[in-house]
Amino acid sequence: MFYEDLSKYDYQEQDSFTDRESAFYALWYSPGYTRLNVGWLEASKPYPKGTVPTGFVDKLKAVQEIQWMNVCLGVHECDLCPKNEAPEGNGEVRIPGEPGIAYAAPYLITHYITAHGYRPPQAFIDAVLAVDLDAWASAQWPNVPFPWVPDDAQRMLE
Repeated sequence: MFYEDLSKYDYQEQDSFTDRESAFYALWYSPGYTRLNVGWLEASKPYPKGTVPTGFVDKLKAVQEIQWMNVCLGVHECDLCPKNEAPEGNGEVRIPGEPGIAYAAPYLITHYITAHGYRPPQAFIDAVLAVDLDAWASAQWPNVPFPWVPDDAQRMLE
């Protein structure tokens, strides 16, 4: 599934978070922020390549460990890899950017960076590096590791 970097995200109308401690807790809402695509690569489309700052990938992986966003039942395989070696992803990542902007990336983004040399836009890199990882990691249900969840978000409780 390909989307141009920094184009408007329109894959799903709502954003949803699943609690990492219990798959039975979830919340969903219509975002009040603009979502911009980052890292939705496809083998038939060119993409920017280059290095990323030291520590960027580790921080992005740490975010992925604590944020379960738009997790789907199916999986998406990396079509840049040979068929037998393709890793799979089934969710997304949300990174807050400047006020009113959140970056929407597929879970496979770290693979695209490390295995295929993809270089995300600088604004996304800066936003990832600005994440307060300690605050996000300490978020306990009903809070989630993302700062812009509205008060009227719908919640599914165990």
